[in-house]
Amino acid sequence: MPSTKKSLHFTSSALVTAIAVGCLGFGMSAQWSQTSLKCSRPGTGVFNGSAEVQLELFDGVVLRTSCPSFGGDDSFEVFPKLLESGGAPVVLHGLTLGMLALCLLFSACSILISLYNSVSNPYETYMGPIGIYVCSSLSACLALLALIIYVCNIFATEMAEDLVRLFAENIPVEMRNKKTEMSLGFYMVIPYIVLSFGAIGLIFMYDHAAYTHRREQQRPTEDAPKEIMMY
Repeated sequence: MPSTKKSLHFTSSALVTAIAVGCLGFGMSAQWSQTSLKCSRPGTGVFNGSAEVQLELFDGVVLRTSCPSFGGDDSFEVFPKLLESGGAPVVLHGLTLGMLALCLLFSACSILISLYNSVSNPYETYMGPIGIYVCSSLSACLALLALIIYVCNIFATEMAEDLVRLFAENIPVEMRNKKTEMSLGFYMVIPYIVLSFGAIGLIFMYDHAAYTHRREQQRPTEDAPKEIMMY
């Protein structure tokens, strides 16, 4: 059986990781971004219409007012709709979803390894602290990369414009004055990253203390006179 200190550290790490998964799960179900645009028929130069694109990871809404001729509120599934327009947006959105799915998988592995170590004493392999270091650090790094890719998709591509055009009833439309704000779902990934590193910190504190304790136990033998050690 592991010591009480070891059980406490590894159980705490599992709990922190579980809270991180909760933050990520909530974030993945919430709105990630909101983009507003001014609309006009090509050649008129009068931008009296507007459109707003509200995006979650899986669902979205396009709100149009005189854009280009009539208004409407259209709900849609994000990935299938992006497949209709193709290009970089669908690839980047797919990468974002894939990385967040891997984050959940690695976090689940980290929780299982932490719980296993809280009730047993495995060898120093991937089932020990090393496994938690690898799984939790991969989770945090992939989540950070997913945020970067999503931001690039929103600001560096015409994803919002493409979505508006798909609902514009085949009428040409010109858009400008694009303004994007990131929403709660996007920001909920940040506490997930922080908590994942926090889980690593809890295990590192125990691992460092255990290493220091082992060194202190070996020190009397190392410091003993050579004459004594020969007997």
